[in-house]
Amino acid sequence: MAQTFTPIAPRPSPVKQTGFVAWARKNLFGSPSNTLTTLFLLGLAVYLIPGVAQWGLFNAVFAPDVAACQDARGSGACWGVVAEKYRLILWGRFPYEEHWRPILATLILVSGLVLSCIRFFWKPWLVLMWVGVLGAFFVLMGGGWFGLSPVRSDSWGGLPLTVMLATLSLFLAFPLSVLVALGRRSNLPVIRSICVTYIELIRGVPLISILFMASFMFPLFMPQGVTIDVLVRVVIGITLFAAAYMAEIVRGGLQAIPKGQLEAAATLGLSYWQTQRKIVLPQALAMTVPSMMNNFISVFKDTSLVTIVSLYELTGALGIALNSDAVWRPFKIEAYLFITVVYFAFCFSMSRYSLWVEKQLVKSKAR
Repeated sequence: MAQTFTPIAPRPSPVKQTGFVAWARKNLFGSPSNTLTTLFLLGLAVYLIPGVAQWGLFNAVFAPDVAACQDARGSGACWGVVAEKYRLILWGRFPYEEHWRPILATLILVSGLVLSCIRFFWKPWLVLMWVGVLGAFFVLMGGGWFGLSPVRSDSWGGLPLTVMLATLSLFLAFPLSVLVALGRRSNLPVIRSICVTYIELIRGVPLISILFMASFMFPLFMPQGVTIDVLVRVVIGITLFAAAYMAEIVRGGLQAIPKGQLEAAATLGLSYWQTQRKIVLPQALAMTVPSMMNNFISVFKDTSLVTIVSLYELTGALGIALNSDAVWRPFKIEAYLFITVVYFAFCFSMSRYSLWVEKQLVKSKAR
């Protein structure tokens, strides 16, 4: 018998799984609640953005003209305060004619941080690179070498001081936090007690108290005639504070390692330090990347507290810039928005790098 050919009805094309439309369908309109939230936020943005754009762009004054800024008050922003005071805000009380030095020092330090985040540079010579980076930074900032005029550390300020305090404190705090976390889990009662006391004591007081004691109380315990630069004391205080919090983060990662892995390492004849270095710490630190990055970001922002000990980083330098010139003081909102953008740029970069590290760790586990 002859068979009749019956064509199959056309099927709908497959839904695209990549691109903005697919991402929006999954994240913004994936459920009724997500859809309502998205529509509400879109409506709020449509309501607010025109007014913000009118104030911040169309009616704003960008020239450092005080009279024009006064005329625009209430209807437009005065970005002229940034154009007039940005050098004092970014570079603090550093000698005006020598501003090329903090600019170059900051570029070198930030470049070192960027290169350290690239896998290609994760080599043993990275340590030597950082010796050169920090050496160049302090030579440029402090002077006294290669014909550079000396500049006291209490004249440093602005962005270079903020980046240096955060970078140096975190570099010193990280190995200390690992040792303290291991010490808190030690079977030796004396070591465990010392580590517990240190962690609980530091976490029990605010950073501002530690900075105050490091700056004003610590010199009282030094021998007569012996003084330590206030910058060094502040770095020590922030390092101890950050290490105490990071130690608890690392301890959480250590506790997540199954006990069977430790028993397997002992069976293989690995020593304590071999077990920690090859088995425990790589896994524990990988688990704590998000929490660790939160602590890094927190320390970066907490550097604004050093103003209490007369070190004027980014926020403190802004205070000097506004207080030293009363005519620009009414436009402090615009100035604070400026340093908010600077803080956000650094913190957002650290957050995105943390996500990249997490993705790399997921790939390594999938192999």
